[in-house]
Amino acid sequence: MRSSSRGNVLILALSQALMLSAIVLSTALAAILGSMLAPDKGLATLPVMAMVIGTAVASLPASMLMRRYGRRPGFLIGALLGIGGSLLSAMALHQSAFAAFVIGHFLLGSYQGFANYYRFAAVEAAGPDHASKAISLVVAGGVVAAFLGPQLGLWGRDWIGGQIFVGSYLAQGVLSLIALVLLSRLHLPRVVATHAGTPRPLREILGQPVLRVSIFGTAIGYAVMMMVMTATPLAILGCGLPETSVTPVIQWHVVGMFVPSFFTGALVKRYGAPRIMQIGFILLLGNVALALSGVEFLHFLSALILLGVGWNFAFIGGTTLLTQTYRPAEQMKVQAANEFAVFGLVALATLSAGWLYDRFGWITLNLAVVPLLLAALIAAIGIERSMRQTAPAV
Repeated sequence: MRSSSRGNVLILALSQALMLSAIVLSTALAAILGSMLAPDKGLATLPVMAMVIGTAVASLPASMLMRRYGRRPGFLIGALLGIGGSLLSAMALHQSAFAAFVIGHFLLGSYQGFANYYRFAAVEAAGPDHASKAISLVVAGGVVAAFLGPQLGLWGRDWIGGQIFVGSYLAQGVLSLIALVLLSRLHLPRVVATHAGTPRPLREILGQPVLRVSIFGTAIGYAVMMMVMTATPLAILGCGLPETSVTPVIQWHVVGMFVPSFFTGALVKRYGAPRIMQIGFILLLGNVALALSGVEFLHFLSALILLGVGWNFAFIGGTTLLTQTYRPAEQMKVQAANEFAVFGLVALATLSAGWLYDRFGWITLNLAVVPLLLAALIAAIGIERSMRQTAPAV
């Protein structure tokens, strides 16, 4: 990889770390604070759902904007949305305004909607031969988020006298400001410059079985991860464990999400994206088994770590598989369709997490994801066999 490409990938990885630190902070706190502010406990996860909806909604305009003006302007707008969302959330906490708290998280999600294109920008910077490695390096930026996000939540808890966690959201805004400065130094070729040939109609592109399995697998892996992770803080407190148990569980979950990224790319290159996706779904099923085995601190901790590792394999495998399904002229609209589909399902899963937990409990919530994971596993096995049969003989 050229030095200029490495520099761009490094900026994207650092920006990913800062963005995810902000998102992890909100994920760790939003459900708990939502239960304090919401008029109905069943709406406790609504701020998290708003964050995911913001991600899905922003994915389409973000793609169109970057197609017209380039990646960097889009990424800078995303960082500005992150700053605005943090400040609005802090103000909402100060005023105990649940609706404003939800809107603030919608803006934070919109920030992530723009930032989710970091991994695709890294592929453009590194070239197709280094695609899986570039994706892994950018996703690995989340390792920083595992420690920085929850820790900022704790440090900022009482910064503002009598205003619990307002300081945490103000610190979150500083992270987005630093990302804004970093992204201003990004130098990528205009996306339109990479367009060659005539793009196929979107319906024809989406008709490819490989593309459908890529989107389906990525969406299921992400949705299951978010559903379980969103409900976990509520379950920890509901089982009588202290509030201090939440931070380490979320922290090590995020470690599980991103540490494997240092070698997942190499595994994808060696064994193929469908095989890595399959391993991810098996690990996510293992998380269900651990979650159902007990409600002590170690049960939550080990289950959430496995949840993170399973997500990593499913997400990086699915993203790499996606990059193999479109031509250069088609990349922006395919990426936008993927992000919208994935985060649309994730939004539904996040909303259902609070409702399922409040109405039916922790066990039912975990059992509900099993059919989804089995369907995704079967799809990944099927597409691997299909790809092997159609591969040219060596």
